[in-house]
Amino acid sequence: MQQLKHSTSLYAVFADQVTRRPDAVAITDGPLEISYRQLENAARAYRLRLAENGVRPGDLVGISLAKGWEVVAAILAVLSQGCGYVPLDPAYPADRLSFMVENSRVRVVIAHPDSSFLPQDTVLVTRAADDEIATEAPPERPHGTPAYVIYTSGSTGVPKGVTVEEASVLELFRSCSGGLFTFGPEDVWTLYFSYSFDFSVWEIWGALLFGGRLVVVPAHITARPATFLDFLARERVTVLNTVPSFFKYLPRAYERKPVPLALRYIVFGGEQLDRVSVRDWMRLRPGAETLVNMYGITETTVHTTFGALTAERVASDSGGTWIGEPLPHQRVVLLAPDGTEVPHGEPGEAYVSGLALARGYMGRPGLTAERFLEMTLDGDSTPRVWYRTGDLLRRLDDGTYEYLCRNDRQISLRGFRIELGEVEAVLREEVSVLDAVAVTEETAGGESLLIVYVTLADDRTPAEEHAVRLRAACQDQLPAHMVPNRVVVVSKMPLAPSGKLDRARLSTDMDLRMVQR
Repeated sequence: MQQLKHSTSLYAVFADQVTRRPDAVAITDGPLEISYRQLENAARAYRLRLAENGVRPGDLVGISLAKGWEVVAAILAVLSQGCGYVPLDPAYPADRLSFMVENSRVRVVIAHPDSSFLPQDTVLVTRAADDEIATEAPPERPHGTPAYVIYTSGSTGVPKGVTVEEASVLELFRSCSGGLFTFGPEDVWTLYFSYSFDFSVWEIWGALLFGGRLVVVPAHITARPATFLDFLARERVTVLNTVPSFFKYLPRAYERKPVPLALRYIVFGGEQLDRVSVRDWMRLRPGAETLVNMYGITETTVHTTFGALTAERVASDSGGTWIGEPLPHQRVVLLAPDGTEVPHGEPGEAYVSGLALARGYMGRPGLTAERFLEMTLDGDSTPRVWYRTGDLLRRLDDGTYEYLCRNDRQISLRGFRIELGEVEAVLREEVSVLDAVAVTEETAGGESLLIVYVTLADDRTPAEEHAVRLRAACQDQLPAHMVPNRVVVVSKMPLAPSGKLDRARLSTDMDLRMVQR
């Protein structure tokens, strides 16, 4: 695609699609079908109001709207005004949103008038009337203006605002469209994720840059696998992007009720792959679509590696998760704690460099300096910036990589080192178990306990009976030091707005406990 190859502007590539396919459907949002022309007009209407409220190129603008087509129009408006957007999904906790507004120093927010978390002096912007749109050409974007600032969890509990330039997003899609994928105007993408999670960047622009259609997934469907499969079939979705926390429920739902899917790609990301569910899917739909595992980090712009999955790659549950090889615009090296490169086959912390690195963290120069390091590595003669991921990987003999864990995923309990994933895998093999998550919790006396939370396929048996039986299964398959102190049955696994597992709520949210019948 020539426009994508040479453009320096996401909005310019979108505008080219408007010219080519003005009446094609760009977004399906419930009963609404928004054409490319209508989407551009809505973006122009938002841009008019931004300009009227003093927003100038280079500014940051907040967006706080319910997930839907208006969010995409608002993003286009902000970018076309030469600005960067700060996603403020109203589904997030109010305190977290308030911090993000304060940290990013956002003055203007595209939002509903009742957005109570916003400071009183914040200017709220809504879309202009349909007959009011900006008619002048989009202004020039000042050099260095981020396309977006997305906040991610911090190890200290303070969210980090990652600043990403639009050139990084363009490089991502140039790499992926150069033979790894064949995206085009016939593709239908889901907008499953919150726009406060960077997987949404991949979903939105994967559709719009290539003239495809984006389908907004309603919130009430995201926790119902069978209904979700019906939705995919009805909308003829061809590109499904998902996290393993959700995908693991789809094979069983499909086996109970097969539906005519039009999928060409299933792209995994955000978490370690659940190989059991991938094997089940391959068994149910052999060769029907390409399954891709992509390892990535917000700081390196969504995706860093590409790995087309085969039966051989997911045949074993032992070892790391295969994540393929770096995308053409990315480089990865693995370092030992002393800063030396590790040999092939040895675990090392991943450092990533290339054309898609974020600029750093909003208002956190110390943390930026700690994580974005200027070093001479991998045969370079001059220094370049490398992002220190905190992830442990292993490079295989064929040059591809395995993801092992976070460098803090392995725990030490009563003198033993334990991989929580191994405990989880034993319970997931039980036919009555849908999912299992192992965590450590502290008692009032300071003792560390190993607790496993499980969801069940059949909740008619009392939860306590299930818990006793499942703990016995662990005793049968695990050494004593790995047997959970408790197995707790919950009604569902709590998910954050990003779609990832919300581990913090497992031990605190009593509403999740299984109700006895």
